Amino acid sequence: MKKTNEQLIKGLPRRILLMLLDCGLIVLCYYIAILLRFDGAEGVVAQQGVAQAVHQVSRQEVITAMAPMLTFILPIYMAVFWFGGLYEIMWEYAGMRDLARLLCLSGLSTGFILLADMMLRGTRAISASVLIIGAVLNTAAVAGVRFFWRMMRALLQYSRSSPGTRRARDTTPLLIVGAGNAGAWAVNLCKSKNSNFGNPVVIVDDDLTKKNLRVQGVPVRGTISDIPELVRKYHILEIVIAITTLKGERLREVINLCNSTHCRVRMLNDPQAVDESGKPVVAGLRELNTADFLSRDEIQLNNAQISEYLHDKVVLVTGGGGSIGSELCRQIMRYSPRQLLIFDIYENCAYELEMELRNKYGTDAPIVTLVGSIRDKHRLDEVFETYHPSVVFHAAAHKHVPLMELSPAEAVKNNVFGTKNLLTSAAEHDVERFVQLSTDKAVNPTNVMGCTKRICEMLIQTFASNTTMKCMAVRFGNVLGSHGSVIPLFEEQIKRGGPVTITHPDIVRYFMTITEAAQLVLQAGGLAKSGSIYVLDMGEPVRIMDLANRLIRFYGYEPGVDIPIEITGLRPGEKLYEELMLDSEQDKMLRTAHNKIFIAPPMDIDLARFYTELQNLQTCAEHNDESVVLGLQRIVGRYHPNRKLNEDHTVSAAHGNTAILSKQDLAKAIADTGNKEG
Repeated sequence: MKKTNEQLIKGLPRRILLMLLDCGLIVLCYYIAILLRFDGAEGVVAQQGVAQAVHQVSRQEVITAMAPMLTFILPIYMAVFWFGGLYEIMWEYAGMRDLARLLCLSGLSTGFILLADMMLRGTRAISASVLIIGAVLNTAAVAGVRFFWRMMRALLQYSRSSPGTRRARDTTPLLIVGAGNAGAWAVNLCKSKNSNFGNPVVIVDDDLTKKNLRVQGVPVRGTISDIPELVRKYHILEIVIAITTLKGERLREVINLCNSTHCRVRMLNDPQAVDESGKPVVAGLRELNTADFLSRDEIQLNNAQISEYLHDKVVLVTGGGGSIGSELCRQIMRYSPRQLLIFDIYENCAYELEMELRNKYGTDAPIVTLVGSIRDKHRLDEVFETYHPSVVFHAAAHKHVPLMELSPAEAVKNNVFGTKNLLTSAAEHDVERFVQLSTDKAVNPTNVMGCTKRICEMLIQTFASNTTMKCMAVRFGNVLGSHGSVIPLFEEQIKRGGPVTITHPDIVRYFMTITEAAQLVLQAGGLAKSGSIYVLDMGEPVRIMDLANRLIRFYGYEPGVDIPIEITGLRPGEKLYEELMLDSEQDKMLRTAHNKIFIAPPMDIDLARFYTELQNLQTCAEHNDESVVLGLQRIVGRYHPNRKLNEDHTVSAAHGNTAILSKQDLAKAIADTGNKEG
């Protein structure tokens, strides 16, 4: 808030200068309006009671009569322009919406002036025709001056560039997808700054009524399905997707079609988007990112419900420096908590997050970064006694599946007993709400990490039943771009020239963007049904082979030709596919008020046996051996460990959905995949 006020103060001189300029333009325009209206130097009607007398007056008399009116005409204009947001418009990027706003504000000002004239008509009279003509001239003058400034600035930038650079600007043929407002903005951006963005030569749009029309001189020549043909015809080298409302499956289709042309593909940022300092996003175009491949429809949040339990509250986020934890912190700050506590064992990421948030919300933002481990019950008690958080988001965990197969005791100490420590401290210090982040790997687990997360869900339900604290778990799949996820690995392998390694040609996973996951976690926390396991709608699972092929093409290569794909075999603990719910939960899943959040039915837990086995597990975790795995199996009956690695790099298991394939089977599977892609 403080930073926002500072930015407003810094921008005040510019706004005052614009207001003074507009006042001068308004006076000039009304003078011209009088000259136009009274071009014969006669014809003003004066009211005297019920009788009317027509007498001739000079222009000078009209000007003299109307001059005092400026004392309320100018304040009305300035007030309407100010509160109507005219001085917040970035005219360098202005379009039709901004012109429409100026027109509406001029009309509104004229209406207020006519109303004021009616109230003062007993002593003063303003010619309505002069006001209307003046309003039209005012609109043209205010807009004209701003667009003239924009044109002169563009010409100045062009004149300062070298002749060689100017020639290079026009040699990159560019196709723009979208002939709406965003498309027009993209054309204007490219033409005014084409040293960066190339030369737009053709536009496509699925609205057939726009075909053969022109947007700032650039013709609309077809629909999106015509992109490959138009790329060949016009020798296009780059494509800009300029439809900011394009989401979900349709966006993926358009991206795939554009990538198939082997052109460079970029997307237009929202023309109204600003960075953290309040300035417009630089350039307005961005490279595609991996989240675009999995784009889904925008999530609709119940912000009032989220704000109700976060606003003016002390909120603790464990693992706050991690991928999900840091995004949770960013989202939480939008709801103005009294204090945000970032708790993490790794101080570097936590510190970087704190600096990022202070840069955005001000140096005095209510953020405290605390270093500590959830394994340390004494440290947790200190935090709760000092800061008294009322809401806890628990995102701290060991989550790397193969690594936890090698270190099961560490997974148990951190994920299980660290969570138990946190729940105990929270309950002892009157925490209102506890939200545990879980995973789809907790369902029918085949790995140590998933099994520990299943036990955490059981702990949530036991604490919900035996304390006054509202406890809930949120279960979701892989998070796109998080630390240790497959996408960063693929990108690194592609940049090295390959090969891209995949454990199995048929392996599939659920994916969700970091922002989407964090938003739904906050929303689930607001539902507040204690003891619930909330299951997020992850959409359709994604085949990892398909994802690898898309990513390779995204970087301009051909899978299997420029970048080879290598099948390495499933790793210990891996499944071919993950599940978001148990078979027993399928028919009992309940809907919530949010269409992307469901509630799994509660588990039947023998509390005495559960805590006895937990004590046994704690004893087993003193040594990193198979006794830990056996202890996990005694608590979670559906845990079927996939820990045996075969000579051909496949993993075998007594149960679960882990396939056993020979090397010949793997070679055949990848060949079949290549044929399908072709």
